[in-house]
Amino acid sequence: MRVDEYVNFDAVELGAMVAKGEVTPAELQAVASQAAQMVNPQINAIVETWPADDEPERDAPLAGVPFLIKDIGVAMAGRRMELGSRLAAGNVSHADSALMRRFRRAGLVTMGRTATSEMAYSITTEPVLYGPTRNPWNPERSAGGSSGGSAAAVAAGVVPLAHGTDAAGSLRVPAAYNGLFGMKPTRGRVSMAPDFDELFNGLAAHGSVSRTVRDSAALFDQILGPEPGDPYFAQQPSRPYAEEITRDPGVLRIGVLTQGWGGRHTTAPVSDALSRTVRLLESLGHRVEETPVDLGIDWEEYVLANGRIFTVNLATSIDQLAGAFNRPIDASTLEPVTLAGYHYGQRVSGAEFATALTVRNRVARSLGQYFDGHDILLSPTLPELPVPLGTFAEDAETLDGLGWIRRVFDRSPFTMPSNTAGTPAMSVPLETDAGTGLPIGMQFTTGYGLEDRLYRLAGQLERANPWAGRTPVVWAGSHPGR
Repeated sequence: MRVDEYVNFDAVELGAMVAKGEVTPAELQAVASQAAQMVNPQINAIVETWPADDEPERDAPLAGVPFLIKDIGVAMAGRRMELGSRLAAGNVSHADSALMRRFRRAGLVTMGRTATSEMAYSITTEPVLYGPTRNPWNPERSAGGSSGGSAAAVAAGVVPLAHGTDAAGSLRVPAAYNGLFGMKPTRGRVSMAPDFDELFNGLAAHGSVSRTVRDSAALFDQILGPEPGDPYFAQQPSRPYAEEITRDPGVLRIGVLTQGWGGRHTTAPVSDALSRTVRLLESLGHRVEETPVDLGIDWEEYVLANGRIFTVNLATSIDQLAGAFNRPIDASTLEPVTLAGYHYGQRVSGAEFATALTVRNRVARSLGQYFDGHDILLSPTLPELPVPLGTFAEDAETLDGLGWIRRVFDRSPFTMPSNTAGTPAMSVPLETDAGTGLPIGMQFTTGYGLEDRLYRLAGQLERANPWAGRTPVVWAGSHPGR
């Protein structure tokens, strides 16, 4: 199989080809490695590759499919996980995490790890340790973050889908920036075992970015469910998500949020794309109306509470890593915004932290009431097009820990509430800006545990407005005969 053939297949198709004996896992690994060699020098999405360490079971649903894991959140025995940070450089995982075991059981062949922002603490991927990851649609633009390496690699055709995490939009932001489908699942849908019961006090979730909806659904079917000792888990779906994507979603009551909380204005290209999406939904028979959405809390109070949650968790992780590697906590090991977050988190009192945790309940209750009257909330994933590299670093050294969180939330005002409430949300690559050719993602959020509703709608949207034929400037398939 040539690279220009390989990039035309999604993970489900590749797995079926392996099952039929039409291609071997080794052949897929070789062609994916060739694709990586073609494009990675231009986008810097993959920080390390390695040969397959075992032969997947041929009857596994995604047997032999090349796969990449993010450099944080999932441990693979004998492989490095450095969290995008000099503080953790050289860290090797001694055992598979529960999620890694599920990736193996699904038949995926993990061929490397992808870049992340330092400790997943940004929505752009520009760490000092690896250097910036570039957007395949325009290499002068950000690929988003913190799962920017995974998204850029998928968008450029290296693999059909890749692992990512999402604590404030870290899957959905790079999905939107790179023209991909990205689903953040319900809190507890995918286990954090064994090292964590939850990450960032339940704000973080595991997921993937993919070029097709069915790849996302097929993977979630293989990785969902609890492990012994999990603090909570979402009710198991009534049928596989892979079946939901072909089902009619029915007539949905869809509310539209045009402007994000916090005051950042949605730019004209994104507003126009949102209007086109509304018309598409109406043409499919859905009832769509612009609605206010009450978070149950003032935005500045919301930012403060989340700033405290994020920085306290960050400070704890940094102390553990510094102790494990006997390294100093200073500018030689951490970037300015991470170091500022560490110092801010150290100053948060126990009472302030406990008060911040009550925000989860208030937001969850408020959004829960919203979804009593609406099936879906539609918004842009982001209020603007992918920003130029370096945008987030402007004067960043002057920000304290709360100032950095405020900057991240200001740039991504639509994504965070679903993390707070633990509700599922997806970014769908429905639109492209005519002026720049850059992709524009639309975000759909629903009530707790209702990924099935989102997958039914996503399947309908993909059939009505397919995006698989759109390819970026940096694309492995642009090399005929290779």
